[in-house]
Amino acid sequence: MSTPPVLSCPLPPGATIGILGGGQLGRMLALAAARLGLKAHIYSDEATAPAFQIAPAHTCARYDDTQALERFAASCNVVTFEFENLPEATLRFLAERVPVAPNPRALSVAQDRFLEKSFVADLGIATAPFKSVASAAQAKEAFTVLGGPCVIKTRRLGYDGKGQRKIVSEDEAANAFAALGAVPAIVEKFIDFSFEASVLAARGRDGAFAAFDPPKNEHEHHILRRSTVPAPLSEAKVREAVRIVRTIAEALDYVGVIAVELFVPREGDLIVNEVAPRVHNSGHWTIEACVTSQFEQHIRAVAGWPLGDPTRHSDAVMENIIGAEVNKWLEYAGRKEGLHLYGKAEAHNGRKMGHITRIAPKGTWQS
Repeated sequence: MSTPPVLSCPLPPGATIGILGGGQLGRMLALAAARLGLKAHIYSDEATAPAFQIAPAHTCARYDDTQALERFAASCNVVTFEFENLPEATLRFLAERVPVAPNPRALSVAQDRFLEKSFVADLGIATAPFKSVASAAQAKEAFTVLGGPCVIKTRRLGYDGKGQRKIVSEDEAANAFAALGAVPAIVEKFIDFSFEASVLAARGRDGAFAAFDPPKNEHEHHILRRSTVPAPLSEAKVREAVRIVRTIAEALDYVGVIAVELFVPREGDLIVNEVAPRVHNSGHWTIEACVTSQFEQHIRAVAGWPLGDPTRHSDAVMENIIGAEVNKWLEYAGRKEGLHLYGKAEAHNGRKMGHITRIAPKGTWQS
């Protein structure tokens, strides 16, 4: 087997970053690349992918189309991705032809909730107690062992609350397993937490590490509504959050921006909920409030550039524009806020159509 290609030196301006996925994250990555004089080639299986609108090159093809992937790899100097629901085989195919960051192992771990939780727990980092289940009987047994209430989640393909249900009895556990499609799942002990926070950080090809301030996240109907910095975390908790994300990134030999969602309990250690091997919705505020945004930081990392300064110069509140709310675009445009619209053709219920970010001088909103 041939040795996978590696990036031997930083990519110069004019080089091409391949991005798997054409959603809003891919769009904002392409914009960040352009700011640095780098080109983006978007690969997506959706003909109306919003990232296509702003990238100088794009490919619309299935993720298992090896001929299209071969041409894509040949056109790129490095490849990254904007979402984790990709076939692992796609990333491994590309990694044999062009440098890929983050690496396929990071994708493999993050897209399977049982592998992810096991990986994090093996690092000595707190998670909710959990068990893998593959039948209704096992779901009932897991509920009994863990003690209710619990949450059952499919092992794969869940986001924005999809693929999961809260359960408060053995019968509910069995019924929920069936309702989720009787696919492999995990049952987790429900955590009574104070609030959710996340920590985003970047790791460079040289092992350099830089973390952003953790935001407090608020959800509505399982969809992130807003992220606020500073979060009401003590300095000790912020250090703990940064230690957690650094431990995970180094264990994965990670390159790029990584996000770790955390439950902040009323007392005790922070608890890892999920790991996202990519830029993250809860980091959008970094565009207006930091010296270097999460998107620029990711491009810098995968291109082999020095990491930028993640210092936050402002307090910030980022709020998602969801579904038909985008029809108020003129109202949003009149506010003294950073407005980002994603160029999506249809405003489905629950679909993220854009976001706005309000900033104030640092220290205005004390945590």
